[in-house]
Amino acid sequence: MASHSQVLEEEKSSVRILTLNRPKQLNALSFQMISRLLQLFLAYEEDPSVKLVILKGQGRAFCAGGDVSAVVRDIGQGNWRLGAKFFADEYMLNYVMATYTKPQVSILNGIVMGGGAGVSVHGPFRIATENTVFAMPETVLGLFPDVGASYFLSRLPGFFGEYVCLTGARLDGADMLACGLATHYLPSTRLTALEAELCRVDSSDPTLVSAILDACTQNPHLKQQSAYHRLDVIDRCFSGRTVEEIIAALEREASDDWISTTIRALKKASPASLKISLRSIREGRLQGVGQCLSREYRMVCHVLKGDISKDFVEGCRAILIDKDKNPKWEPWRLEEMKDRMVEQYFKRVEEEEDLKLPARKNLPALAMAKL
Repeated sequence: MASHSQVLEEEKSSVRILTLNRPKQLNALSFQMISRLLQLFLAYEEDPSVKLVILKGQGRAFCAGGDVSAVVRDIGQGNWRLGAKFFADEYMLNYVMATYTKPQVSILNGIVMGGGAGVSVHGPFRIATENTVFAMPETVLGLFPDVGASYFLSRLPGFFGEYVCLTGARLDGADMLACGLATHYLPSTRLTALEAELCRVDSSDPTLVSAILDACTQNPHLKQQSAYHRLDVIDRCFSGRTVEEIIAALEREASDDWISTTIRALKKASPASLKISLRSIREGRLQGVGQCLSREYRMVCHVLKGDISKDFVEGCRAILIDKDKNPKWEPWRLEEMKDRMVEQYFKRVEEEEDLKLPARKNLPALAMAKL
């Protein structure tokens, strides 16, 4: 499939509507899609006739993440650096979106996972619906929440970001709005009318876009089982200094279905992934988005090279390829993942350059605040 048909482009007066178009793969981002999106976003920024960009997905997903099966294939053929190129371009796209000079509206009407969060959450307007399902499931794949997640998850209320980051918990549209991952909520039946209204704006003034979205947004009730109702417990437990302390704190809580599900999720994940993910989000709290992406690139190079742990290949085998859901993690236990091993992930891989982020100019105040 040509890269152009994987990203559909529609012109409506001063608005460009981009549709991720791999519905059978839940719009998982291929290398070609990332390259095309980066090319289009940079071109729109230079084009004075483009005032607003709308991003959405075809079918039942917005975007279920990066197409990591191709990366795993490259690693198997001894080409981990090809995978590194995929992530470098993806992180560059995330950075351009985070520092974009024109309004971007992401319509999250379906599954939003991993890399799908990277191409939406960095933008200023994110619309959730009753169909939205959000997760960062990387720790069960032997990876870590990347695409700048150490920046945006660390800025959620309390320690909710640590909870989402480590457990891979699924959130619905109401949860996303409550914690700030979404900025607006709308029933899916009203999206077509909203799109038509946005196409009439003819302005790159974000306050005008915001006014339209504010006028039609709804405030849905959180479900009774929503994790957001547990913010006090999450703050008490996920503020722990180490993964071991977090699990011990959860085990001290009065047990119920939510506690046992949360502990089970942590014990199912890769110990290496859990430890590097926690350190990453803690560092991200104090860093700008560019610093977060640069650090995450160092980390992902080690993950792909497999010089400390090969859990990424094993996790993808167990979850995505063989689907036996029975990964053999190495190291197998949290205590076997020593601090010196964690430390290695945050150092530059030998003979591999650090991520070179594109120079950005004339940035609006909102984008400057992220640097």
